[in-house]
Amino acid sequence: MPKYFHVIYEDNHLIIVNKAPGVLVQGDATGDVPLLDLVKDYIKEKYEKPGEVFLGTVHRIDRPVSGLVVFARTSKALERMNEIFRKRDVQKTYWAVVRKRPPKKQDKLTSWLVKDENRNVVTAYDYPAPNAQKAELTYRVLGEINRHFLLEVNPITGRPHQIRVQLAQMGCPIRGDVKYGSPKPNNDGNINLHARRLFFTHPVKKEPVLCRAALPNDPFWEEFLELDPEEIGPEHLAFLHE
Repeated sequence: MPKYFHVIYEDNHLIIVNKAPGVLVQGDATGDVPLLDLVKDYIKEKYEKPGEVFLGTVHRIDRPVSGLVVFARTSKALERMNEIFRKRDVQKTYWAVVRKRPPKKQDKLTSWLVKDENRNVVTAYDYPAPNAQKAELTYRVLGEINRHFLLEVNPITGRPHQIRVQLAQMGCPIRGDVKYGSPKPNNDGNINLHARRLFFTHPVKKEPVLCRAALPNDPFWEEFLELDPEEIGPEHLAFLHE
């Protein structure tokens, strides 16, 4: 199981894991074993639970994306975490690698997104198109290595494929993301988008929770580690795991 995920934070209410790229969060038509079931098996084995394990999916990240995923271990925690995400009382930070230099060093992007459910593709518009959902994010350029640029992205809304399609709309598709304009796929079929950091107030303990996910074990990602600008004082966090 460590091949598919690593546990970042765990208590009686929540479990937060660092998902490997290529792993589904929830089941789909492929029939592949999803992260939800893998984490259930982990809990069942670790705590020797004889019956069914309750685990609620708080949010999802796309299959080719790596990084932090939050699950709730009780229905009460699930209800409260859903409310935290609905109210946007959570800070989410992603790292994205793009080949083209962004037009600005930092900016806010606003788009209106329409998802084609049959094709699982999202189209971005720069005006309120019919049936579209407003999507907002901010980004800043952290650095450049080997003619690629590392972006720190903070989504304000949580729309399907939001970061992928908004960066592509800006002219900067994510490396390997052929669905949204990357010229070629990565060798493993995944994309260079990583859910790096989460910060929120614990739904039961009311303590600050800050988690950071290590980058995938990939030589390309490792080149960007030196560009990490985060300096987090101990007074600002309850939990920090590399």
